[in-house]
Amino acid sequence: MNSNTVSPSPMFLRRNSLLFAVLAILPLGGCASWQKPALSVQETSSPELLSADQIDPAMRERILREVGQDVQERALRDEVKQHPDNVDAAIRLTNALVGQKRPHEAVEVLDSVLVAAPGNVRALNAKGVILDIEGRHDAAQALYRRALENEPGNQMVQHNFNLSLAFNGKSKQPRLARSQ
Repeated sequence: MNSNTVSPSPMFLRRNSLLFAVLAILPLGGCASWQKPALSVQETSSPELLSADQIDPAMRERILREVGQDVQERALRDEVKQHPDNVDAAIRLTNALVGQKRPHEAVEVLDSVLVAAPGNVRALNAKGVILDIEGRHDAAQALYRRALENEPGNQMVQHNFNLSLAFNGKSKQPRLARSQ
């Protein structure tokens, strides 16, 4: 075995650790300033941000998409508020909310539509789908049953009902008969 290896002295290690700490802290010191606030208090409007030349084109596209979604969501909310029985607008809004991972808000929108149009098959089906996504299969199946009572031949509702039963592990239960 070769014993030519020399281990560093404790003083050498302490000096290197101190040097490393100083070199790590110095660049960070430039980030803080006593004269300037850490965060900007001046707000920049969206149009100014969207036309800024410093923004990466891909980032500009994402900003435009997000701003557009917000405007679309507000327009759909206004439409549903003015016409609570407008199932088309409610379902478009619901799809947008679910896409943004806001299913509780989507259920609230559908609840307001179901108050105005209690037996609407599309609204019942849409709410059932959201409840299935949340794992609330029993509640979803109750909605599918209600929808199928109103419109027994609706294949979309029947399909979603069967999927819900399968997700819930109850696929061996008797299914509602399909009408011919």
